[in-house]
Amino acid sequence: MDTDVLVVGAGPTGMTLANELLTAGVSTVLVDKLTRRSDLSKAGGVQSRTLEALDQRGLLEPLLATGDHPVATGHFAGIPLPLHANGRRLPWRSVPQVVIEGFFDRHLAERGLYARRGHELSGLAQDHEGVTASFTDGSALRARYLVAADGAHSTVRSLLRDAFPGQPGTLTIVAADVRLSGADQAGSHTWREDGHWAALFPLGTDAQGRPLRRLVLGGPGRSLSREIPVTEDEVRDGLATVFGTGVRLLELRYARRITNASRQAERYRHGRVFLAGDAAHVHLPLGAQGMNTGMQDAFNLGWKLGAAVHGWAPEHLLDTYHAERHPAGAAVLRNVRAQSLLMDWAGTRDPDVLAAREVFTALAQLPDVQRHLAGLMSGTAVRYPMPGAEAHPLVGHAAPDLDLGPTRVHELLRSGRGVLLDPADAFARIAGPWSDRVDRVNGVDRVNPVDPVNGVDRVGSGAGTGPMLIRPDGYVCWAGPDALVPALAHWFGKPR
Repeated sequence: MDTDVLVVGAGPTGMTLANELLTAGVSTVLVDKLTRRSDLSKAGGVQSRTLEALDQRGLLEPLLATGDHPVATGHFAGIPLPLHANGRRLPWRSVPQVVIEGFFDRHLAERGLYARRGHELSGLAQDHEGVTASFTDGSALRARYLVAADGAHSTVRSLLRDAFPGQPGTLTIVAADVRLSGADQAGSHTWREDGHWAALFPLGTDAQGRPLRRLVLGGPGRSLSREIPVTEDEVRDGLATVFGTGVRLLELRYARRITNASRQAERYRHGRVFLAGDAAHVHLPLGAQGMNTGMQDAFNLGWKLGAAVHGWAPEHLLDTYHAERHPAGAAVLRNVRAQSLLMDWAGTRDPDVLAAREVFTALAQLPDVQRHLAGLMSGTAVRYPMPGAEAHPLVGHAAPDLDLGPTRVHELLRSGRGVLLDPADAFARIAGPWSDRVDRVNGVDRVNPVDPVNGVDRVGSGAGTGPMLIRPDGYVCWAGPDALVPALAHWFGKPR
């Protein structure tokens, strides 16, 4: 083998996965067909669950130190959601994709991993021991496993001949990174009676400290072929149509046309080959859910591949990647399609759509509805199907943000190992045979729940104060007091 895992695609998903594999102690090769890193930002924000996962690896503070990345108000179909709606300690942040890719590029280089650029995949073959990848320059690599993180037009997916069912694109809208004047006086989503609309989102600042924004334009007559370049005149006309003379274009960084296509691969696993990110699912870029969902694919898959490479993974473990992430991706596609309908992307001003939006806007003022929608958008509502989920409200959810006296739960996950919280020091003998894979934490000063998840009041129910087993990706896979041994064996393999 040339490497344990070959990751194809050096975008946010691929680089997140490469970092997870290095954390798991797995040799990794990262390739990309582009000769240099793109300076385009297809996404502009990081949701709460992704921020938490980055914090679990000690990457959040260094990432936020790269520039001005303000907290931003979330939305569902352009309807604002309060910052506190999902009850998490880390609200949505404006961090452009280009910043994330640059950050991971440097971080991986510090760990000795450099993306091999200009490597375009041309062939793929696998057997019971590994995968052989061929490239257009005549070179080849042999790996135990291969992960496709090579985008919506995935070469790996094409070579696998995997079905990519869903809805084809029926219209296009314009997305652009811009500097504007007068934008502070404009709302995040603005509609005109004639169906023209615009959306504005913060993208931090440029090197001179000037604010950048993501601008999205749509409406009657604006759905053009993706092959037609977006011009400055088209962007200026769109701004004038929606805002009049109040908002003007100062600089157009880049622009492209995006479609409302919605597709998802039928299978995320093909033997020793896995699909992640846009290679597995595509949809309209609402709330940066595509990038965040792809990064969450990587957090879910990385430790499982590490377990397989190191030889302690239970036979079913790699199959749980599809079982957990395919439903999560399908849920994102559903909420995006619902949002696109309520936002009237085509600018039809259909009375039925307007009536539905009016009713939905009223519902979105209710705290329970806000919490539900914020959970969908932020990824915090994801609950993986797991044994024991029917018996305990935390099993399958991301671990609660617990204060353990001298430390916090997310800090315990920096090593990329499992964590057993054992406040009463009751499971030392039982957990001992898994101590090479799971860190047991006992004798803490206190175990205080500090935030709610999906309406679970940990302070009132005591759900966050007992023993619990947390996977390396930060999800609770057991909560006491009984049946710890089956949970350890199910997720962490046979005891020593």
